[in-house]
Amino acid sequence: MEPDLAARALGAATEIATAALSGDDPEAVLALVVRRAADLAEADLGLVMARGEDGTLTVEAAHGVPEIMATDPVGLVLSARSSAARVARSGVAVTVDDVWSDPRTAPFVPRELRTYGPFAAAPFGTAQRRLGALTVYRQRGGRPFDRTAIDLLTAFAAQAGLVLVLAEGATARARVGLYQERARIARDLHDVIIQRLYAAGMQLDLLARRPARKLARADAARLAEAVDQLDASIDDVRAVVRALRSPEPDDTGADLAESARGEVAVAGELLGFAPSLEITGDLGGVPAELADHARAALREALSNVVRHSGAHDVSVHIGLKGDWLTLTVRDDGCGIPQGVTRRGLRHLEERATQAGGRCSIVSTSRTGTTVTWTAPLG
Repeated sequence: MEPDLAARALGAATEIATAALSGDDPEAVLALVVRRAADLAEADLGLVMARGEDGTLTVEAAHGVPEIMATDPVGLVLSARSSAARVARSGVAVTVDDVWSDPRTAPFVPRELRTYGPFAAAPFGTAQRRLGALTVYRQRGGRPFDRTAIDLLTAFAAQAGLVLVLAEGATARARVGLYQERARIARDLHDVIIQRLYAAGMQLDLLARRPARKLARADAARLAEAVDQLDASIDDVRAVVRALRSPEPDDTGADLAESARGEVAVAGELLGFAPSLEITGDLGGVPAELADHARAALREALSNVVRHSGAHDVSVHIGLKGDWLTLTVRDDGCGIPQGVTRRGLRHLEERATQAGGRCSIVSTSRTGTTVTWTAPLG
């Protein structure tokens, strides 16, 4: 390689490496790669193509697009049987004098490249993972690419592969960061906002039920409406939490045990004593959707205890029994009073049904109330 060409190649390689490692936009770096490769190879057209799972190649960046082309070749898909695709698949560089007359290339040349003759392609990637190909073209009738051009192309193809690997790594890191941020927001909403709304609703409801303070009918109605609005807000926030958690493919109920502790602690503040809590088994494997149902069921059951039971002793058990998740909330209160709205109890039953399980409620004025909520893990 001539000294001047070698110096230009080194300068271009340094420029590309600096851009890639500086975190520049991958598309911009790929455009730089193909531009420098085409310039140094004295090509009229350069293309960077990424390999798909089906073996086809998609043009990711181009340089030297002539006006004769009706559209920008970026996004153009080449057949898995094309010469460039074979290069990407085999890892062996190829050069031909004329893409339209050489039997290796002629059957698969897209019409967008009909004005070109000399062609060279170099692969990029690893033996385990073929990422794509870097190709250069000269107008029909131009001189064929020599060994020097192939060496340059191979060197720049390696840099194109580096850019794609770095881009994938950056995308993966960004995705992990996004999931972590969504998880943090969901956790804050669930562990802070929902519990505060829940506690405020409980306080208002207890205030409205104090026998020592007789409220006017209008005031009582306004308090009841405020409690209903808080309940509706809690449902809305829960929906947001579920939406924030759903994109994470590995999201599970790993924090279900911690959530249960938080719910019991809030109920204890409102009751004036701490309910007992027993957790059995590893709840980390509970699917995310089922964990959400269980959290909501526990909160609803404890809400009924706080609002209606007058209990002096409350126990909560949550754990695994075979392939089932079991939740039991037991109190020694007065039972569920006649005339009390059963909306909360319906929510418990609906949650169980949605999870493919069942809910039983046994309540008497003598023995208190026991809620047993179960659902299958799978």
